[in-house]
Amino acid sequence: MVQYDKAVLHKLLDSYERSKLFTGDNQININISFPVNKKTLPAYFEESSAVYEDIHALLQECERKGYVRLVWKRRKVGHILEKVILCPEKLKEIYVYVKRTPQTDILSANLKALSEWKDRYDTPICLRFMEFLEERLRNSQSVKEFIDTEKLSETEALLKGIYAVEQNTEQCYVREFSIKNFHDTKFFEKNISKIVKVMRRFCDEFTEKDGDDILAEYGIYHTPNYVYFKGNVTLYISGEALQIGTLKQGIGISGDDISKIQFKDVEDVENVLTIENLTTFFRWNQEKTLMIYLGGYHNSLRCTLLKMIYEKLPKAQYLHFGDIDAGGFEIYRDLCERTQIPFMRFCMDRATLEKYADFGRKLSENDKVRLQKMMEQRREDGELTEVIQYMLNHDLKLEQECMFGFAFKCCKKQS
Repeated sequence: MVQYDKAVLHKLLDSYERSKLFTGDNQININISFPVNKKTLPAYFEESSAVYEDIHALLQECERKGYVRLVWKRRKVGHILEKVILCPEKLKEIYVYVKRTPQTDILSANLKALSEWKDRYDTPICLRFMEFLEERLRNSQSVKEFIDTEKLSETEALLKGIYAVEQNTEQCYVREFSIKNFHDTKFFEKNISKIVKVMRRFCDEFTEKDGDDILAEYGIYHTPNYVYFKGNVTLYISGEALQIGTLKQGIGISGDDISKIQFKDVEDVENVLTIENLTTFFRWNQEKTLMIYLGGYHNSLRCTLLKMIYEKLPKAQYLHFGDIDAGGFEIYRDLCERTQIPFMRFCMDRATLEKYADFGRKLSENDKVRLQKMMEQRREDGELTEVIQYMLNHDLKLEQECMFGFAFKCCKKQS
């Protein structure tokens, strides 16, 4: 037989644990009740069934024990139930009866564990995350966006994952990282989404980055980490010359080999152009230009590479070519801040946007918020605020793949 009494008591406890009565914030006397209707208890209203008699018997027994108080329609006891009211003074007995751990005990266990884990998982993001959880739990606020308070082992696994990422100093692939830290080739992969969600939320630097970019900051990759080069230049790898100008689509070099690269015979290079999207990199050609596909945000390996190039080519013009959208502008800003190289925006101005407006897309609400914030923070950058204002006024953004035919000479220098 269905234990309708325990089902109703669980619902009452759920309501109690969400109430101000539980947190102690109630200013007036309140009742925790369970309304009996076709939505909350459909079996009670099945005309061809006598289930309602069982429900009456079970709930009346609960009333006899002092767990609840029954309210009957038109005060006709035993006729039709209207609602069931919780008796808070019997909470301890009710929790035992339904074999449920009191939420206060669960909160205490979580707070105790978090206090202990702070010494074990003491990296910056882990600590900020735990402080957030502690504050929410002390105020009886929900943390289910990130953890299940009844599964402490899963919470610790999440913290261990974040800690392991923050501590990583060697380049490796996801499964190698997983076996090294968790003795399981698939554990980390299964938990990546949770880990990067926390890292994105509790590190301002990662707010707009996707999971792969965040992991790349710590040298963790799903596949080999490549940097692509194009242009009429000679690369020397372990002393061997490689004329990449003879390769129409350029060449990709893995992160493991980046440290072996040397740039020589580059006197003719006037521009260093970083490109946000791979399709554009393959399509774009420019005389006297070293073109580099960096793939979105610029992790430490790529920053080191760019600084090496800048040291070799300090007089070249450094340009960044990205999408004309919030993400493209943020990647450009990140590039400048991380490398401290005086990059200029290339084909990311109002003229380009107007020229290719027919290929543009509408802004999302999140786009508008990000662009407005960006414009307010960088008012000194007149050309940036001009294009952002145009985007907001015309509800328009543009991906760089639409600009293949826009010649280099048509783009003025942008700072």
